[in-house]
Amino acid sequence: MTSFTISKNNFLKQDIEAFYRDQYNDSGYLLDFKNTYGKPEKTDTESYRKKILQDLDNASSTLKKILKKDLPKILKNSSHNSLTVCVVPRAKAQKEYNENQLKFKSRVSMLVNSLDYFDNGTDYIIRHSNTKTTHFKEETPPNYNNDFPEPSEGITLKTCNISSDVKDKNILLIDDIYTHGVNIDEDAIQALLDEGANSVIFYAPARAS
Repeated sequence: MTSFTISKNNFLKQDIEAFYRDQYNDSGYLLDFKNTYGKPEKTDTESYRKKILQDLDNASSTLKKILKKDLPKILKNSSHNSLTVCVVPRAKAQKEYNENQLKFKSRVSMLVNSLDYFDNGTDYIIRHSNTKTTHFKEETPPNYNNDFPEPSEGITLKTCNISSDVKDKNILLIDDIYTHGVNIDEDAIQALLDEGANSVIFYAPARAS
């Protein structure tokens, strides 16, 4: 696990302590979590559906091992007795996704429930309005509607409901991948602070260059 600093900018008013596990390489288990699998189509074969579920199960197992190792280290490194875990929501409104597309969040939630000194705040940030999906390296896939607002200052507060329970909490904010310059995570951190969080530490299993 590597520590780094998310520096203040137009989206974030203060420097934030952050951690990541690996450098992202456009493959592996995190790509399975970022799938665009929708509801099963009639043309999908049974073997294809089974492969999707197997890929997600394998990704979940890998994520669990990583989080179980890293989260206690982050808490020990901090000055806090406990941390409340929140998750950066996906780009579209939560209602737009099916269960398979929310596996990253659900697996974080399950792991947090099994750890001492961590509180589950994975439902504290819920996106209610769509934003532009930014992780496509090439053109947007065919038939994928991505005509939504790009990340901008304050977009988290504009497109998400944030629970009042974040007030006075020491938050560990988790995203699947941190990408410098996109500012999704910076804006989410600032939103938590604006809503009264006492402090925020950031963690991602991977960091994109």
